[in-house]
Amino acid sequence: MKVGSDSTFDPRSNEPGVARKVESDPTFGVVDFIRALTPASVPHDVMRQAERCLLDLIGVAAGGARTPAAVIVNAYAATQMTSRDAGARMLFDGRRASCAGAAFAGASTIDALDGHDGHVLTKGHAGVAVLPALLAAIDAGAECDAKEFLAGLVIGYEIGTRAGIALHQSVPDYHCSGAWNALACAAVVGRVLQLDAAALREALGIAEYIGPRGQILRVCAHPTMLKDGSNWGAHNGVTAALLARDGFTGAPAVTIEHDDLRPLWDDLGRRWRIREQYFKAYPVCRWAQPAIEAALALKREHRFDATDVARVTIDSFREAVDLGSQCARPVTTDDAQYSLPYGVAAALVFERVGAGEVSMPLMDDPRVSRMLDAIDVAEDAEFSRRFPAERWARVSTTLTDGRTLVSQPARARGNPENPLSDDELDDKYFALAGASLGSVRAARIADAVRSLADAGPLAPLLDDLLSPLH
Repeated sequence: MKVGSDSTFDPRSNEPGVARKVESDPTFGVVDFIRALTPASVPHDVMRQAERCLLDLIGVAAGGARTPAAVIVNAYAATQMTSRDAGARMLFDGRRASCAGAAFAGASTIDALDGHDGHVLTKGHAGVAVLPALLAAIDAGAECDAKEFLAGLVIGYEIGTRAGIALHQSVPDYHCSGAWNALACAAVVGRVLQLDAAALREALGIAEYIGPRGQILRVCAHPTMLKDGSNWGAHNGVTAALLARDGFTGAPAVTIEHDDLRPLWDDLGRRWRIREQYFKAYPVCRWAQPAIEAALALKREHRFDATDVARVTIDSFREAVDLGSQCARPVTTDDAQYSLPYGVAAALVFERVGAGEVSMPLMDDPRVSRMLDAIDVAEDAEFSRRFPAERWARVSTTLTDGRTLVSQPARARGNPENPLSDDELDDKYFALAGASLGSVRAARIADAVRSLADAGPLAPLLDDLLSPLH
């Protein structure tokens, strides 16, 4: 099969490693894609995109590993989510937990710093759960080489993104990412465990049923360590694959098999959803980032000082306006990451929003407190109409000299149409990973990730990822 930007996976192919489609199985096209996709059939740019996603996730994990949420969850998994088997090492921790427990801890660590990639139509995140689930399965004994590792990540993004879109289309409530990235984790773990088609179908059904349908908008209004439920998505997805391996049943996965949703799955292997992921410039909720861009644009254009600001008005879509609406003053990093006013205040005071700006002691800076008192937020009906496919914001500042400065409507950077450059993603990775891992280890990991598509060694990378910070 030709490898390139126009490569496709054809389930009817006679090529080695690609099974024929069985029309009698209602979900065989999806199951066959998961089981039979070969790394050689994945377009080269898609494999490289998987490397970019991987490096970004690792950087965010390194930054999140020192947060209180990660410390608590890792200790819990190491003591309460144990196994009589060898289990698996936890991401940037080194202690062992059960396979599902290690995935749970790893997803918690990444989710603890809200800087990982996502997709606009899922309004959430796939990789945050897929990576730790895949790491746990491999460290627990599943066989996997470098190219297979990247192919597994690609499969996770393809299944997870479609499952997320399908869930949003088929239920009235907006659920956390764990509700649908559990299916992605079941898919990639089922693949490396070499489940047969029937068992993998059961695994997808189990994962859908036990995936956490958390109230994500509650967490947006009342930020806590619960975040996006991806930790339980990872845990339950791994659990689903292990149960299905032993004969437990749970099919069908309605988000895959319902007739109204089947069209979302028909383009597997032709449309690569991993290409559509966005990357975050700032470690805060994506919905706050258009307003941060607008605030930074005003600062760059007019060069005013934070002390010159008398009033600030943020106009954005309803979901962004509600971020942190029940939390007047961020007290924890979780509060800060989910607060629209805080993100803008930090941007206006520090002219940047990084891991330090959403952590103590910068959160307690009196200049930020004064700016928070000066901020008002309002819904813009047109911006709300365009959500979720588009996220917009506008920032107005009234200065102490009486001038009012109004930004142009702004979108968050990092979408496929306005991507972060490779240099920007590298800078983000090294800023996060270097601070936690040291420059030598961070560089070693980056080099290892960039060699995977060329069949570089996987074991040294896994050891670096699954060892303690120091």
